[in-house]
Amino acid sequence: RPRPPQASFSGAVYQQPLPGALTNALRELSRREGVTLYTTLLAAFNTLLYRYSGQDDILVGTASAGRNRAEFQQLLGVFINMLVLRTHITGDLSFRELLRNAQGVTREAQAHQDIPFETLVKELQPERGAGQNPLFQALLMLEPPVPSHPSGWTITHMEVETGTSKFDLSLILEDRPEGLVGRFEYSSDLFDAATIERMAGH
Repeated sequence: RPRPPQASFSGAVYQQPLPGALTNALRELSRREGVTLYTTLLAAFNTLLYRYSGQDDILVGTASAGRNRAEFQQLLGVFINMLVLRTHITGDLSFRELLRNAQGVTREAQAHQDIPFETLVKELQPERGAGQNPLFQALLMLEPPVPSHPSGWTITHMEVETGTSKFDLSLILEDRPEGLVGRFEYSSDLFDAATIERMAGH
C-alpha cells in the first residue's frame, strides 16, 4: 500500500523455514563460487527486491558487529553499526554476476564499517521522511549458528513477536542445525500478510 504520512511502526512476522537440502545446496553453491553464505543470500534478496519493485538501484541495510579490532573482542558493550549495501541490477545479469556484485558491495561496506551510520546520514543529508529510515527500508541479516555449550545444557529458540517493525521489510535468517529459518518482519501499514507469505515463497 502507499506509505502513510505518519508511520505507526505496526508490524508482524512471517516465518519460513528452508528445507535442510536447500540450505545445503546454498552452502555448496557459496563454496563452489568462493563466496560466503551471506553473499549468496544477499544476491537472492536483491533479486527478490528487484523483481518486486522494478527498481534497479537496491539499498539493503545490514548490521556489523563492530568488533573487527582485536582489542574490542573481549570488551563488554554494544558495538553494532548499520551498513548500507547498494547494488545496481539489470535484467540481463546472470546469478553468478549478481553474486560477484554482492561480494564486491559487501567487501566495500565492510572496509568502511568503522564509520558510524549517523555520521554517514549527516554527511549525505538524504531527504528525510517521518518514521522512515533515511538510507534504506529493507534489512537483511544472517544470525550465526548458536555455539555449542557444555553437556547438560539445552537451548530453546523462542519466537518473540513485538507487533512492531523498524523497517519496511526485514529478512532475518537464523542458521540452525536443521537448516536456515527465515523471519520476515514487515510493516503492516504497507504489506498484507498474504503478500509477505507469497514473497517468502518466492
